Amino acid sequence: MRRLVIAAGIVAMGCAPGQPPVRPEDLKGPRLVKAIPRPSIPLQRTPGTPFDLAAESKGKLTFLFFGYTNCPDVCPLHMANLAAALKSLPEDTRRQVRVIFVTTDPERDTPERLASWLAQFDSGFVGVTGDSATLESAQRGLGMPAAMKDAAKPDSGGYTISHGAHLWAFTPDDSAHVVYPMGMRREDLAADIPKLLRLWPGR
Repeated sequence: MRRLVIAAGIVAMGCAPGQPPVRPEDLKGPRLVKAIPRPSIPLQRTPGTPFDLAAESKGKLTFLFFGYTNCPDVCPLHMANLAAALKSLPEDTRRQVRVIFVTTDPERDTPERLASWLAQFDSGFVGVTGDSATLESAQRGLGMPAAMKDAAKPDSGGYTISHGAHLWAFTPDDSAHVVYPMGMRREDLAADIPKLLRLWPGR
């Protein structure tokens, strides 16, 4: 299993004409020791409509998150912060970014439920689902523990799910160099997005 390991202070440069250079150490999000290739995961956007993560997001800055719509805290906070960060950026920057939300609760998160829940944050966010084996394999392939259903508590309104809280940033070079843990501020995400696009542009 690949372990999620964070690096600090790896030197590299990225710049565009007329702009000051950008360094990986300028990023607010923690760096990975080794870049992770954008995974090819056979998911579904709607029943019978396949959604291959690698093909659908190739060459885009893609934020990938595994969560569920009944999550009481982590998932809505990540989505709200990411939506606010994107809204603060110029339109030409936003067009280069995709957000993919992979449910860890396929029993309750129907395509319709995913779409309506994500639209509360940004109508451009994409919700996808898959069978339990595919979802577990996808999480473990990124070095995350597979999500687990918790026992339902009396008067809780249903079960909760323990899941990873990392927000993966796959840059246009189709690799993840940075991962954002729970607690990252929307201002930090907004500051990093243009830098991610410049540091690791597509080929």
